[in-house]
Amino acid sequence: MTIAPTGFRYDLASDTGVATLTLARPERLNALTFAIYRELREVIDRTGAEDDVRALVLTGEGRAFCSGGDVEDIIGELFSRDMQGLLDFTRATGALIASLRRVRKPVVAAINGTAVGAGAVIALACDIRVASASAKLGFIFPKVGLCGADMGAGYLLPRVVGLGRASELLFTGDIVGAEEALRIGLVNRMVPPEQCVPAAQAFAARLASGPAFAHSMTKQMLESEHGLTLEQAIEAEAQAQAICMQHPDFRAAFDAWTAKRPIRFAGAPRDFQAKP
Repeated sequence: MTIAPTGFRYDLASDTGVATLTLARPERLNALTFAIYRELREVIDRTGAEDDVRALVLTGEGRAFCSGGDVEDIIGELFSRDMQGLLDFTRATGALIASLRRVRKPVVAAINGTAVGAGAVIALACDIRVASASAKLGFIFPKVGLCGADMGAGYLLPRVVGLGRASELLFTGDIVGAEEALRIGLVNRMVPPEQCVPAAQAFAARLASGPAFAHSMTKQMLESEHGLTLEQAIEAEAQAQAICMQHPDFRAAFDAWTAKRPIRFAGAPRDFQAKP
């Protein structure tokens, strides 16, 4: 994929199939601009059609993951907009989160530092969150007079930490450290600062070596079953599993298990093979 982003870097490790998107405005704590919102969404959407990309890592440069919308580029400009203009903006920010949930490849957040506002929601929208021990997360919208539920946070956060914790975080806008975030399940694991990005990339590589078709089905099920009854979910999973059983990866895994050799799923990088 050839891109020329304005505020982030895109790097693809061909040996693992892991693409890393790094927000690269450290002097602004990786704050988002109108252009970055749009370009991030476009790149994430395009990875869905890239066979050589099997997993994504999102992170930031410097001491922040993402500090939310840029005060100069976005916040100040919003005061000049009418209701339709404001709605156009809020819909555009939510579209980025929708893209992260829609892409049928695992997305791992390497929360290297501060993740607040939109930055916290972006991390929340990823499938797995690896946090630096120095990271801090906060849905700080109420601190500036805005609804705590923004960009899908009211939908996603209760699914991750439960309704009670989500209510507390979205009403207060409190910032929590990595240790507390790990305790309440907001992040999956906490590592020393220098290990944050490598650990996230290693986990993404592990997923990238796995069954890409089945992973895409898993992500689809996790997303769609939220609105189903148990009976509907069981039926949806029955159909999804039957489809996966027709995929060559199912036979490849069985043959490798029988022969007691590593499994190589379709399209997986040759240097990263799953063990039976």
